[in-house]
Amino acid sequence: MGFERSRGGYRISTDPALLDIDVIHGFLRDSYWSPGIPRSIVARAIEHSLNFGLYEERRQVGFARVCTDRSTFAYLMDVFVLPEHRGRGLSVWLMETVMQHPDLQNMRIFRLATRDAHGLYEKVGFTRIANPDVMMEINRPNVYREMERST
Repeated sequence: MGFERSRGGYRISTDPALLDIDVIHGFLRDSYWSPGIPRSIVARAIEHSLNFGLYEERRQVGFARVCTDRSTFAYLMDVFVLPEHRGRGLSVWLMETVMQHPDLQNMRIFRLATRDAHGLYEKVGFTRIANPDVMMEINRPNVYREMERST
C-alpha cells in the first residue's frame, strides 16, 4: 500500500514504480557518503528498503531511503534534494513525511549518519547518540572505488 503526500506542486510517494533509479544513482555516485556507487547496488538497496521519492510532477527531484524491520529499528540514509529545488523547505517536508509513515512509528531505535545536516534532522527529533561508546561499526568508505579497481 502506497503512502503519499502532496504540497505546492510537489509530491512524496513510497510507490516503488515511480522511482527514477538513474536520478537517484546520478546523485548518490557523486555524494560524499557513497562515491562511485554502482547503479546495480543502488537498485538492490532500493529493492530492500522503504523508499520515499520526491517529485515535481513526474520528475524525481529528491529521495530518502529507510532500512527497517518496520517494528523496532530503522536507519535513514541517502537523503537528498536536487540543488535546483533546494531552498523551498522540501528537505524538511521530506523528513517530516518520512517520520509520519505508519511503519516507522514507535521505533525503539531510529538512526542516521550525517556530516553536514544535523540541523535538518534535529527539526524532526533526531539527537546525537546518547552513548556512542556502545556503538561499533565496520566502515569502508572507499568500498565502491575498490570494487571498481578490482574488476
